[in-house]
Parts: sequence; C-alpha cells; structure tokens
Amino acid sequence: MASSSPDPADASSVARRLGTVRARMAQACRAAGRAPDSVVLTAVTKTQPPEAIDAILAAGQRVFGENRVQEAQGRWTDHRALVPDLELRLIGPLQTNKAGDAVALFDVIETLDRLKLGDALAAAGGKAGKSVRVLVQVNTGAEPQKAGVLPEDADALIAHARSSGLMVEGLMCIPPADEAPERHFDLLGQIARRNGLKVLSMGMSGDYEAAIGLGATHVRVGSALFGERNTLQTASID
Repeated sequence: MASSSPDPADASSVARRLGTVRARMAQACRAAGRAPDSVVLTAVTKTQPPEAIDAILAAGQRVFGENRVQEAQGRWTDHRALVPDLELRLIGPLQTNKAGDAVALFDVIETLDRLKLGDALAAAGGKAGKSVRVLVQVNTGAEPQKAGVLPEDADALIAHARSSGLMVEGLMCIPPADEAPERHFDLLGQIARRNGLKVLSMGMSGDYEAAIGLGATHVRVGSALFGERNTLQTASID
C-alpha cells in the first residue's frame, strides 16, 4: 500500500511550524536590536480547512488575517464567541459595498487604499457606533494590477482618513514578487515616520525576517505555517 504524505493541517505539524516561525521572528528581532516579542504574527488563514484553524488556535495563535469578507464570516463568526481574545485583520482588497460587513467582523482593516473607501468605512463605523482601526495600504512598486495608494499620494490619504474619524494606526505593503523587498520596506518606513505612524504590516512567508530588520511591527505568514496549498491564490498575500 502506498504511503501518504503528512497532512499539512495535522495539529502537530501546524504547531511545529508555528514554533519555528516564532523562533525565527525572535531571532530576527534580536539581530535588529529589538525585543524578541516586539513583532506580532498574523497567521494568514484564507483557504485553510477547519482542522487547520482548530490546530493553530490550539497552539495559541490569536491574530489572523483574511482577504475576503464573506469567506471570513463563514470561517470566524462562531469562533468569536468561543475565543474572546481573537483578533481578525482584513488583509485583502475591500469593495465599498462591503464596508459595513468588514467593520462588523474585523478588528483592523489593513487595506484602506482610496478616499472613497475611507469615507465608506467612516460611515459604517458611525452607523455601528464603532471606532474603525485601519492601516493604509501603499502600492510601493506602483504595480497597476495591485491594490494600494501610490507612495506620492499616501500622505493625502492618511490625512483624509484621519479627518474622517478613522483610527489610522499605520501602513501595509506587498512588495513586487520579482524585486528584492528591502527597498519597499524602507520606503514604507519613511512614509510612516513622516506621518507619525508606528504600525508597519510588512513581510510574508519568504521575507518576514528582512521586514523585521527594517521595522515591521506585524508580519503576515501563511504557507510557512500551513504548508503550500494553492499558489495562484496565495502568492500576493502570504
């Protein structure tokens, strides 16, 4: 009988990968002269089956990133009541007509990238009586196929979002896949500093250590935690 490969969602495999990622994050922090626990790990759970979610929750992970509102609703609504310290972060593009649903479900929206969306989020927050925490997504590579405000327009969007009552906590970026990420991480840091922002969500499975060295406060990791699944779906975020 042919042997089968280990299930990537197996609880012990997920826990082992989580431990490895956390250890590498701590080492990168120490190498950068930072406290080992100064960076938040956001586990990217899009496309993951329920057993993978259960496994990583059991291993102690509490911060999660999703890139589609409807999928996240189905995956996390029940967990909200069972895991009170859960934090959900939207890391995918958001349509304005989904702003209300996103505000209701997510603790942080990392993908504010245009004035119209900022207005929609502010209105949804006002209707819900909720302060909306956001990051501004910057398209550091000016890639036409990718979401994010252009670097030269970031300051204006940040100012507009603040004046609309949104809680702008920081910035997010996804560097071009075919370029070294360091200059993009550095550019994001420059924009953050001149706008007095402390949160930098940058770095994914292949480059989170470099991002930590350049000031990341949050890294978004998927395949390094769960194993490779559908690369066509996961390439842009994790």
